[in-house]
Amino acid sequence: MTYTWWTQATLDALLAEDVPYGDLTTEALALSQAPARLTMAMRSESTLCGVEVAQALFRTAGGTADILRATGARVPAGETILMAQGEAGAIFKAWKVAQTLVEYLSGIATLTADIIAAARKVAPDVAVVTTRKTLPGAKAQMIAAIRAGGAFPHRLGLSETLLLFPEHQAFLTDAAAGVALLRRAAPEKKVVVEVKTPEEVEKVLPAHPDVLQCEKMTPDEIRVVAALVAARAPATKVAAAGGVNLQNAAAYAAAGAHVLVTSAPYWAKPADVKVVITPA
Repeated sequence: MTYTWWTQATLDALLAEDVPYGDLTTEALALSQAPARLTMAMRSESTLCGVEVAQALFRTAGGTADILRATGARVPAGETILMAQGEAGAIFKAWKVAQTLVEYLSGIATLTADIIAAARKVAPDVAVVTTRKTLPGAKAQMIAAIRAGGAFPHRLGLSETLLLFPEHQAFLTDAAAGVALLRRAAPEKKVVVEVKTPEEVEKVLPAHPDVLQCEKMTPDEIRVVAALVAARAPATKVAAAGGVNLQNAAAYAAAGAHVLVTSAPYWAKPADVKVVITPA
């Protein structure tokens, strides 16, 4: 999925951060007006994100750019994804900002896509969603990247979802009371309850929460929870959360989780982008 998460002010700020007072090297070499061409290619198979903002950065710097493969595409190693041209001053100005953004965001998108593929290989209908543990100040970019990889956000923040944590329950008589209060206050919202053991699941199931967020349970424990839910509250969804990653996503999906909640994509290794700049 591609959508515009940036504004012109964002582009200006990104370039100003890297080139606040001009490009000393390019200007000292008297190359600023020399015609230049840049190509950007992936060094390994990747799911792309950020190509469109890279194009916008080159245009903002004063050049032009053409997208050859768009956000969301799975591309093989060696494939050229963008070509830019213009005066060397413009090309050098946008080069590293554009390259680094594509590397970070494509790394997130690639790991997201890989986790989804691993989970759906054993459970085609399982949902993969991501937590709100985005880097503060970079939420828009990171959400764009997980969307490019095929996931949806589990929570964007505290304002749009109901999630009853044990920390909330400490102020209440029990979890069931919390579920009732939330349903009364926001009847149009689904109620998610975080649980850490199958025993906690048994206590809250009579309240029929919409989703049980099973925090740091093992796949074997998720299997027990899924059986309890199927027998006593079949409308409730089981979400495995805390520590879900590429290595164990299939195990959690096979155990019966309806939803995998993960932060792993946000800490993905950046993709490796090869950039070549030549005289035009």
